[in-house]
Amino acid sequence: MRRAVVTYIPGMLTADELERYARHIVLREVGGPGQAALGRARVLVVGAGGLGAPVLLYLAAAGVGTLGVIDDDAVALSNLQRQVIHATPDVGVAKVDSAAATIHRLNPHVAVERHNIRLTAQNALALIGGYDIVADGSDNFATRYLVSDACYFAKKPLATAALGAFDGTLTTIRAHESGTGGVPNPTYRCLFPEPPPPGTVPACAEAGVLGALAGVIGSMMALEVIREIVGFGENLVGRLVMLDARAMRFEILRYAWDPGNPLTGEHPTIRDLSGHA
Repeated sequence: MRRAVVTYIPGMLTADELERYARHIVLREVGGPGQAALGRARVLVVGAGGLGAPVLLYLAAAGVGTLGVIDDDAVALSNLQRQVIHATPDVGVAKVDSAAATIHRLNPHVAVERHNIRLTAQNALALIGGYDIVADGSDNFATRYLVSDACYFAKKPLATAALGAFDGTLTTIRAHESGTGGVPNPTYRCLFPEPPPPGTVPACAEAGVLGALAGVIGSMMALEVIREIVGFGENLVGRLVMLDARAMRFEILRYAWDPGNPLTGEHPTIRDLSGHA
């Protein structure tokens, strides 16, 4: 196989990085400038679990300069069926520490900022404000609403995904910006006005989840983050990708700004994060 020929770009990439990222650099849509943009980027990943694991691995492999990971949990044996950034010797270790160690082995050029805490209304803005983009792989609706509201107030783009037993979804939120014609971009609350009643959506431990499905959706979320950083293709703002793993069928649901939503609607009632527990 012929090796790709890449050109050194003074002041942007080292010789080691040129070889490491050669398959990116030869892509016209990425190239040296796009790879340099990845190297300057700061991405916060919420959750180092089933979705966060592939997100962190592929963003690290892609050369994202700084990865923040927030998770207050420790690795359990039952996690390893899908949380591929962790391994058997990591059982009992804080997930942020296990993830950081794996990332360092994969790509020592990537800095990892570990936040071994739970995301709350009190710390969300300070944490999110320190990054360029957020990837939310949390496993509960309360955190998803908190992350999306905080990204709006912090004016940060958000890629957010969710898993069911055999299905997954992914979208991008840029609610702090306007789209065509000056109409506000939709919020997470435009897509899901209210969380489901407690007890109606079983937890992963009860319903189960197909391990490889987490890898597929998490990898797609990493791809969406990369596209946002480099700036190519059509992002998923206003589009929800849905995967049915039983039928291996993808569908796209289009959604728009809801003038009645409580965050950015015509009569907003959410002014800060104080309504989050």
